[in-house]
Amino acid sequence: MNTIKVSIKDRLAIVTLNRGKSNAMNREMITELTDLFKNIENDENIGGVMITGQEHFFSAGLDLMELYHFNEEEVKSFWELFFKFAATIVSFKKPLAAAINGHSPAGGCVIALACDTRVMAEGKYIIGLNEVPVGIIVPDSIFQVYSFWLGKASASRSLLEGKLFSPQEALAIGLVDEVVSADTILTATERRIRKYMAFESNTWQQSKFNIRKELIQATTADQTEVLALMLKQWWSPNTRNILKTIIDNLQKK
Repeated sequence: MNTIKVSIKDRLAIVTLNRGKSNAMNREMITELTDLFKNIENDENIGGVMITGQEHFFSAGLDLMELYHFNEEEVKSFWELFFKFAATIVSFKKPLAAAINGHSPAGGCVIALACDTRVMAEGKYIIGLNEVPVGIIVPDSIFQVYSFWLGKASASRSLLEGKLFSPQEALAIGLVDEVVSADTILTATERRIRKYMAFESNTWQQSKFNIRKELIQATTADQTEVLALMLKQWWSPNTRNILKTIIDNLQKK
């Protein structure tokens, strides 16, 4: 695998996002993650998964620099792939924890939201869904996962203004469960997920499915209609201009 690293520790799979400085998700990373989670789900030797990033980034979200240059068919297939990935991690039956070691906006936040528990490193980091200011329509399935943790009113306000939260703000609204120092984040997250792994697996898994029934239905539903709206907006002059400005700024760094 080129974009992720995996190690196993006492039945716990530790997945490290490993693609460049910011761990921006491109087609290859999403494909590798989707395949990995499907394989782990059927591996009786693995009882849970902890996912983390590197340096100061959990994941900066989707790789807009790559996406911007895709043609219409490539963009369409990319979003279909991302929807499939979101459905896979939301419906993942085993315990899943996020050790959010740094920045986690947009797509990075989506990965964190799919987890059963989230621990974030303290510091000047941000997390949240900021797609609206970028000109990207957030599908209802992702909003439902967001509002599952924040509540609909808070999630609605945050989504529509593209709010990005500091670790302490995220803790206060329930977006993360714990904030710790960066050097203890893996230990703190492992402690949380092993509590889940210690329970009788079938009971825990079925309870998770019961709790997430509506989320699973939303993320596995036919996304054709919403994707058409997203693609129409993606190719609009306004969104293309916003994306171009973002990419120009990124290239200057």
